[in-house]
Amino acid sequence: MEPTRIIARIAAPLLVAGVSLGSATAASAQTDVDRMKRDIELRVSTHQFMGSVLVAKGDRLLINQGYGSANLEWNIPNSPDTKFRLGSITKQFTATCILLLQERGKLKVEAPIKEYVRDAPPAWDKITIFNLLTHTSGVPNYTSFPEYSALKATARTPEQLVASFRDKPLEFEPGNEMRYSNSGYVLLGYLIEKITGHGLCPIPETECLRPCGYEEHRIRLHYRPDRSPRVRTCSWPERHGARRLH
Repeated sequence: MEPTRIIARIAAPLLVAGVSLGSATAASAQTDVDRMKRDIELRVSTHQFMGSVLVAKGDRLLINQGYGSANLEWNIPNSPDTKFRLGSITKQFTATCILLLQERGKLKVEAPIKEYVRDAPPAWDKITIFNLLTHTSGVPNYTSFPEYSALKATARTPEQLVASFRDKPLEFEPGNEMRYSNSGYVLLGYLIEKITGHGLCPIPETECLRPCGYEEHRIRLHYRPDRSPRVRTCSWPERHGARRLH
């Protein structure tokens, strides 16, 4: 038998097998996407989920869709471009700002916070910036206070927020335990203002988000630089009908 015919006889089954395997892989991937979509839609239909979902593999988008409402009152649906509040994920930006200030010689994370916050009460003498970063300060979590539910919708300055817990006793000796505390990160933001002379907003904006290419974002503060309580937006894209608040 001629060599070319032998090669052809071997290659043909391999080609068929390759096509079959590729088809099976594609079918399996589509099955996974269908399963994920069914799972999402089940949670939407049972009122367990509203939001936006993005699933990608490599450079290929498998799911990119909004589900449910972004605003129930105005009947605005979620879309792939809907902006969501990050909540406590913003703590990583606060921590990054602290470390950037340390790199620039503006502070030391092992230093007591009283070196930077001159009006700190005596109970905070042993609390370091590191303690605040790692939730080991002992400062009680103000969002756990009984009065918080009545006050959470009220715009307050950093000074007013700090005043709400500055005279509360510590829950433990700094460094002895770890207990999640939003108060600690309020203090870090307050400390950043004391050191830089301006609000927290410009640092993550210019040092973190823009260098990474994040243009579609908003940073909201519940006070203005003149300290009058009001929501302010540092970066609000004008596209898609978005408005800028001042």
